[in-house]
Amino acid sequence: MSKIKPSKGAPYARIVGVGGYRPTRVVPNEVILETIDSSDEWIRSRSGISTRHWAGPDETVAEMSLEAAGKAIADAGISAEQIGAVIIATVSHFKQTPAVATEIAHRLGAGKPAAFDISAGCAGFTYGLTLAKGMVTDGSAEYVLVVGVERLSDLTDLEDRATAFLFGDGAGAVIVGPAKEPAMGPTVWGSEGDKAETIKQTLPWDVYRDRTDISDIRYPAITQEGQTVFRWAVFEMAKVAQQALDAAGISVDDLDVFIPHQANVRIIDSMVKTLKLPEHVVVARDVETTGNTSAASIPLAMERLLATGRAKSGDTALVIGFGAGLVYAATVVTLP
Repeated sequence: MSKIKPSKGAPYARIVGVGGYRPTRVVPNEVILETIDSSDEWIRSRSGISTRHWAGPDETVAEMSLEAAGKAIADAGISAEQIGAVIIATVSHFKQTPAVATEIAHRLGAGKPAAFDISAGCAGFTYGLTLAKGMVTDGSAEYVLVVGVERLSDLTDLEDRATAFLFGDGAGAVIVGPAKEPAMGPTVWGSEGDKAETIKQTLPWDVYRDRTDISDIRYPAITQEGQTVFRWAVFEMAKVAQQALDAAGISVDDLDVFIPHQANVRIIDSMVKTLKLPEHVVVARDVETTGNTSAASIPLAMERLLATGRAKSGDTALVIGFGAGLVYAATVVTLP
């Protein structure tokens, strides 16, 4: 007979607060066209993007995270001292160690919470959400801060016609806390490593260590096989989204909101069509003015829908993140 005591966490978990931060600089397509041979019409037709936000020198991964986290904490109506864990999802914090989560936890005044970073690309936030749910129901933390944050402008090749217009910067945060009834469904997640090369960093960081002459080496950037990624996202991720609905025991008719990773509008619209979402379902298209912010895109879109009144507290939302790896994660949540 086991001598280990059972966990004593909350019966359920839910998102209790949300916050977002977008850098002050708004970059229209006209700026992108200064370095690539394209047009505003082409960019909009391919991605739906008209503007994106790029961070300034002082808008670091840590600073943007702190801004978003502060708003989420206030929205949740808790104090920073009540946070038992901090999870930061990002691919654009360039220090391998220590985790930026530890700095954020300290500067928030959160005491001594568990704190760590995760790297799961555009699915990073949904991965973090799933980990946070487990912590709350396990009892290892009462409240968990999950932040998706990116400075993808640092990893953008402005001369790459296929990707230069896609990426933006920003941070989105949520607080996950205890609930008395189910408010976060099972997560359907996974990876397809055989397709890892379809979205990747062009160069590893150690290329600078191994060569004395780096004058001919361009700074690493994110590149992708656009058509391959598009087909995978539209067809395979629609299946994953449906699996998440099934796991939560609901149908598309029960949904109020759909918040997919903001990759581009064509992917979003195709997923809506494949899933056969009813007209009453509000669909996030934050990518149009924020660009693709990878791990930050879902919480930023969620925050904007709630702030503008297009979605409301208590709505049932399907969220799905997918990207580099290739990795993915989908779940159904009740909005805060």
